[in-house]
Amino acid sequence: MTLSFTQKEKMLLEDQKTHEQVCIDKYNNYANQAQDQQLKTLFQQYASQEQQHLDSINQMLSGQLPPTNQGSGQNQQQQSGAKSSKMQGAMGNQADVALCNDMLMTEKYVSDAYNTAIFEFVDTNVRQVLNHIQKEEQQHGEGIFNYMKNHGMYNPQ
Repeated sequence: MTLSFTQKEKMLLEDQKTHEQVCIDKYNNYANQAQDQQLKTLFQQYASQEQQHLDSINQMLSGQLPPTNQGSGQNQQQQSGAKSSKMQGAMGNQADVALCNDMLMTEKYVSDAYNTAIFEFVDTNVRQVLNHIQKEEQQHGEGIFNYMKNHGMYNPQ
């Protein structure tokens, strides 16, 4: 099956392509800057998933429907929620706090952009792929939130 898109759908995919590239660049850059090894690993894992998202969007733009690897984000999700054996104090490392805050805000924005885009696509299969990607973006946000909460960087009260 070859996909064909309206002009608006193509524009939305191009926007999401840009968002994914920004996420890849940020996660890779922030993995290099992070002080905590657990955070470095988390950012590297998320960069890899963001690359998969970008690859999926590029496949769709070339007319092919990519497979969705259901559940691929679960392992990273569980790891990010685990408490580190060396707590970094009530506020954690301030540089890592800034990186996490920025990525949490980025994930909120990207997830919201997918939410809007999903409603604009005619093809149900494309909607399902975008919905799968959005779910993984939400898992990234939850993973960062859990990391921050468990390291004294975020108090949800």
